[in-house]
Amino acid sequence: MTRILDMGRKGPAQGTAKRVVVLLHGYGADGNDLLGLADPLSPHMPDTAFVAPNAPEVCVNNPMGFQWFPIPWLDGSSEEEAATSMERAVEDLNAFLDSVLEDEGITPDNLMLLGFSQGTMMSLHVAPRRDEAVAGVVGFSGRLLGPERLEDEMKVKMPILLIHGDQDDMVPPSSLPEAGNALTSAGFEVYAHVSKGTGHGIAPDGLSVALAFMRDKLGLEES
Repeated sequence: MTRILDMGRKGPAQGTAKRVVVLLHGYGADGNDLLGLADPLSPHMPDTAFVAPNAPEVCVNNPMGFQWFPIPWLDGSSEEEAATSMERAVEDLNAFLDSVLEDEGITPDNLMLLGFSQGTMMSLHVAPRRDEAVAGVVGFSGRLLGPERLEDEMKVKMPILLIHGDQDDMVPPSSLPEAGNALTSAGFEVYAHVSKGTGHGIAPDGLSVALAFMRDKLGLEES
């Protein structure tokens, strides 16, 4: 049985938005950590709602925050525990995305995923394995898990933007080209941006690139 994810939301009233951006936070954070991005983005993305769920598990290392799955080298969990937990979180996130589509009354091509760190890992894993393609994925400071399984398991393709700080000491900057190469080899349309002098975070230049990408892939450049 899937777990219902608590969420925050900003934007037009539920059912009136024409498009939705789902913000997936990183390890030890919560939905509110990314929901603030709606403030600088929404003036440039009319009729767009922003929803930010809390991951399903309380974070082992930060009980005030949440995790999509444990990280062995950070919290001492086993690889098996991490894999099992992630499989369950994937089911939870898929159920959440299904409910967003239904509750907001939109089609998948009007849904965008934006992840940070572990939220990027979830986005890059879940989106290609869904039955219908979302409009796109923006991944900040993350990595592609199980790249060797991607081509066998993917069902759909969508444009993907990868953004990473070149001073990231949590997720190595090399994770960007590694993910980009695997996704490109699998036939995805991949864009990339490196934020100079940026650590494990979202810099203004990266957010501007993300905004342009989302406006383009959600059809806002035409409106």
